[in-house]
Amino acid sequence: MKDGFEVPIRADGDIVVARQQGRVLASRLGFSSSDLTLIATAISELARNILQYAGMGEIAVTHVVDGPRPGLVIIARDKGPGITDLRKALQEGYSTSGGLGLGLPGVRRLMDEFEVASEMGQGTTVTAKKWTRC
Repeated sequence: MKDGFEVPIRADGDIVVARQQGRVLASRLGFSSSDLTLIATAISELARNILQYAGMGEIAVTHVVDGPRPGLVIIARDKGPGITDLRKALQEGYSTSGGLGLGLPGVRRLMDEFEVASEMGQGTTVTAKKWTRC
């Protein structure tokens, strides 16, 4: 793992791999221990969503730089059914699976930047960035 990695998400074990690799990369980039936890949690939530709603996809994490500030970008991609109502899916407490509805809103809260692109029948891509606190 140099400045990034990609993990295919097809089973629960892949979530663990993506989470661990994200933590290692973030640690190398100088993120605080609390930020390491936030990053690992965001990766877990995104990977779980891939498994639950699309069945398979991938998590890619790369090192990015904005001036003097290093950061990480997490991209979660799938070719699933897409999100029917993105506005609702981003509301706290909304869930189509009967869960707590913390997935996408939770990731948005944990990260510094957050964007979702979803097209019915084509899949969903979530991009989330976290910057170090230099």
